[in-house]
Amino acid sequence: MRSNENRAVSARLVLLVAALSACVSAPEPPRAQAAAAIPQKPIPGRPQPTTNTWPIRPVANPPLPYRDIDQNETPPPALVSVVRNLGQSFRGKVGIAVRRIGADWTVAWNGTSLFPQQSVSKLWVSMTFLDAVDRGKLRITDTTTITRNDLTLFHQPTAALVAQNGGWTTSYSDLMRRAMTQSDNTANDTLLRAVGGPEAVRSFLARRMIKDIRFGPGERLLQSATAGLDWRQDYAIGRNFYAARAKLPMAVRQKALDNYLASPPDGAAPSSIVQALAKLKQNDMLSPASSRLLLSIMSEAKTGPQRIKGGVPPGWSYLHKTGTGQDLPPRSTGFNDIGIMTAPDGTSYAVAVMIGSTTVGIPERWALMQAVAKAVVANHEPR
Repeated sequence: MRSNENRAVSARLVLLVAALSACVSAPEPPRAQAAAAIPQKPIPGRPQPTTNTWPIRPVANPPLPYRDIDQNETPPPALVSVVRNLGQSFRGKVGIAVRRIGADWTVAWNGTSLFPQQSVSKLWVSMTFLDAVDRGKLRITDTTTITRNDLTLFHQPTAALVAQNGGWTTSYSDLMRRAMTQSDNTANDTLLRAVGGPEAVRSFLARRMIKDIRFGPGERLLQSATAGLDWRQDYAIGRNFYAARAKLPMAVRQKALDNYLASPPDGAAPSSIVQALAKLKQNDMLSPASSRLLLSIMSEAKTGPQRIKGGVPPGWSYLHKTGTGQDLPPRSTGFNDIGIMTAPDGTSYAVAVMIGSTTVGIPERWALMQAVAKAVVANHEPR
């Protein structure tokens, strides 16, 4: 009897719970979602968001198809040995990197350390400019006018042209050629402003997935800070910069140079530089047309004929960009050469030799660079 009563009570409880559950309302959506679901009327006087519908220009260099690269290929052991011995025996801090373009290896000494680039960095400015041309942001025939307020320091042949008439108008393509073949600092800084300044160059390198290449604040700020000076535009005239630098206490100059070398704002890793050169040669940095143009201009470089180029034999070709930093005797800094060597059979090697700091004379620096070129030639293995 009691068992039947218990079952009846349990049945009534089940029915009661079900009834209560039916009375519970469904959960409300969050207020933000509910508000978004109701069309909002424009509020008079308040700017309304719009969507740009401008036509988008195709990417200049879309991802390329898979390349047939032998990832098991290894560098010649003799080349590895020579590069190591050259780096170890040189009296100074040096970085060396050699990359066979189209292969999957790089031979390096101090390849991931950061070395002052100096004018090597002009290469990244030219690449950023040509990338802007590829994307339709600039035209290669666009012109600009350079005035006395745009002049920089050290090597700037354009200063004479500006002085003739108080200003000088030319095309961006001419400025790029002058920057790359004559290492004209004012031409390069003018081109740098046209592309959007240092941040535009850094952004370009990041988009091309090139790491460990810094880009400094521009020629004037970089060189004045390295010397221990605050930039003034009158330093761009004549030898005013040299005179101001010479008046500084030696301790100030030494500290400024030490700080620069310890963490160069324009520092770059040799292995990263040869990677970027290889990508340029393979049209992975710029469009094919822009790549051909830049490589052609680099082949016309007038600077550094006794650096790496001095060790390149007949039948081989070499295109490049040099860099040279400030001296504070007995130290010399930022003595560099980077470029692409091409064998008679068409095989190319990206090469970088960067002397961060040394007390040896120029002939010994030349000898090191030429020895790297000769090692590449001696260990070239035709495919």
